[in-house]
Amino acid sequence: MADSLPQFVRRRAKNACEYCQVAQEHMPTTHELDHIIAVKHRGPSVAGNLALACFACSRHKSCNLSGVDPKSGQIVRLFHPRRHKWSTHFVWDGPILVGRTAIGRTTIEVLEINLQYRVAFRQLLIDEGVFPP
Repeated sequence: MADSLPQFVRRRAKNACEYCQVAQEHMPTTHELDHIIAVKHRGPSVAGNLALACFACSRHKSCNLSGVDPKSGQIVRLFHPRRHKWSTHFVWDGPILVGRTAIGRTTIEVLEINLQYRVAFRQLLIDEGVFPP
């Protein structure tokens, strides 16, 4: 029997946020299906336009497609989990996510991935030996 679309997205993401990489099992809220291109912008509800996102990443991303690169000041598209390779755009420095590219820096900024409470939480996961993935 084929997976339902939500099951497929969760399995493909290995039950981890496709932006900050925190696993569902470590979060108090359920990861959500994120429309990479929001429905508001006519993004379809198909596997190629869906990503698994934790509550914080999903809320901060909202319907944004782009943001301002904090380094160059240019408008840059956000990371697209179906089209971009995560490791090309991001690298971990302990609990801090570092953008390797304009796409990475902009995504970190818009999704507020390095807010103090999020960094502290990831440090706890590192201390427990369960992060990064």
